[in-house]
Amino acid sequence: MHTLTKFKPYTRVTIHETPHWQKLTNDQQDAVSVISHVLPFRVNKYVLDELIDWNNIPDDPIFRLTFPHQEMLGREEYNNLRDLVLVRKDQQKITEEVRRIWNKMNPHPAGQTTHNVPKLAGRELTGLQHKYRETVLFFPKPGQSCHAYCTFCFRWPQFVGFGEMKFDAKDVSDLIDYLRIHKEVTDVLITGGDPMVMNTRSLKEYLEPLLDPTLSHIQNIRIGTKSVSYWPQRYVTDKDADDLMRLFEHIVASGKNLALMAHYNHPAELRTPVAQKAIKRIVMTGATVRVQAPLIRHINENPTDWIELWNTSVNLGAVPYYMFVERDTGPSEYFSLPLSRAYSIFHGAYKQVSGLARTVRGPSMSTHYGKVLIDGIVTLAGEEVFALQFIQARNSDWVRKPFYAKYDSKAVWFDELVPAFGANKFFFEEDMQASDKLFQSNIIENGIDEKTLLLT
Repeated sequence: MHTLTKFKPYTRVTIHETPHWQKLTNDQQDAVSVISHVLPFRVNKYVLDELIDWNNIPDDPIFRLTFPHQEMLGREEYNNLRDLVLVRKDQQKITEEVRRIWNKMNPHPAGQTTHNVPKLAGRELTGLQHKYRETVLFFPKPGQSCHAYCTFCFRWPQFVGFGEMKFDAKDVSDLIDYLRIHKEVTDVLITGGDPMVMNTRSLKEYLEPLLDPTLSHIQNIRIGTKSVSYWPQRYVTDKDADDLMRLFEHIVASGKNLALMAHYNHPAELRTPVAQKAIKRIVMTGATVRVQAPLIRHINENPTDWIELWNTSVNLGAVPYYMFVERDTGPSEYFSLPLSRAYSIFHGAYKQVSGLARTVRGPSMSTHYGKVLIDGIVTLAGEEVFALQFIQARNSDWVRKPFYAKYDSKAVWFDELVPAFGANKFFFEEDMQASDKLFQSNIIENGIDEKTLLLT
C-alpha cells in the first residue's frame, strides 16, 4: 500500500503562502509578481521541498527552471511592467503591455500555426498538428496544463490565457477520423501542456480509441510529459497510479508501442527515490521512457550534468533520446547559448558515456524546415563550417543529407546561419515552396477524397 502524497500547486496568487517565499529577496519577489503576468508561473510542493536547493538560490538550476527572473525581459520592458503591476496597478494598461510583449516573443515558431495545422474536409483541426509525414501531434483539452511550468518552455502560449494562441481538442473524434484517412501516419504524440495532468479515467478516453482495429497503421503512441520530474507521484502514490499502470499494460498488450517522452532538464530531477521508482514502474508495464531536454543557459550548460542525466537514465531502464537547442521563442535571449558552445557541451558529454547512452541525438534545432542536427564543427576546403543534417524534415528526401553552414561563434539559432562555400541558399530552400504545396495537398488537405472516405 502506497502512502498518498497530495498534489498542491502554487501560482502567483498563492506562492506567498509557502515558507519558501520569505527566502527570496524583495527584488526576486517582485520579479515573480511581474514576469508571471507575461509567462506562466506554477510550481508545487514537491518541487519546492525536494528539488530546489534553497541554500543556492538564485543559482540553483531547478529554481532557475521554475521561478521567473527579472532578466527574462529587457530592462525597459521590465521597469515599465513593474510600474504598472506594483505601483499603478492599472489592469487595462497591464493587459495591453503584456499582449505587446507576447507578440514580440514569437509565440508559435517553426510554422506551428501556418504550416502544421491539418484540415479535414476543408475544416482546420486546431487540436492537431501534422508536420512530419509519419507523426501527428494531438492536444487534448484537459491536458493543457502542467504540474509545474518551466520558465523556458516554448509552449508558453498554451498557458497564458491568450485564447487565439492555444491548441486544444475537446474530444478525440477529429483525431480518429483524420487517422483513418491518413494511413501514412504511424505515430501519434499526445502532448500539451502535459497529458499526465489528467486522471487515468480521462486519459483512457483519449487513448483507447487509438487501439481500434481500423487504426492498425498506428504503431506508436507517444506521451510527452514533464510529470516524471515535477510530479513522479503520478506513477507511484497517486490514488489512481495503479490504474494508470494497468492502462499502460493494456496499451502494450494491444500490440502498440507506448513511449513516454520524458522531459528531464537536470539530473537533480532524477535523484529522488520517488522519481527513480516512477521510471521503474513505467518500464515494468512494457512501456518505454525516452529522455529529452533542451540545453539551457543557467540550468544545464555543462557536460557533467548531461553525463549524469544520461547514465542515470540508462541505469533506470530509460533511453537517452534528444538534446535540443533552446527554441527561438519566449525569453530565448535569456536561456539560449551559441550553437558552437552547444555542440562543445554535447560532444564533451557524449564522448564520456558508454554506447548504451549514445542513443541520444543532438544538438538538434526544431526549425521550420525540420529537425536540424549539428553534426560537427570542421574545416573543409580551408573554411571552418558547421556540418549539419536533417534527422527529420518536412520533405523526407532531405533527411540525412549533409549540408554546411559558415561557422559563426555568435549564432544561437538556425536562421542566423548562412551557407558555406559561397552558396546563396541551402539545398532545401529552393524546393521548400514546392514541398509546402506537396505537403498541403497530399498530407493535410485531400478535400473530396477525405469526404468520400468519411462517407465510406
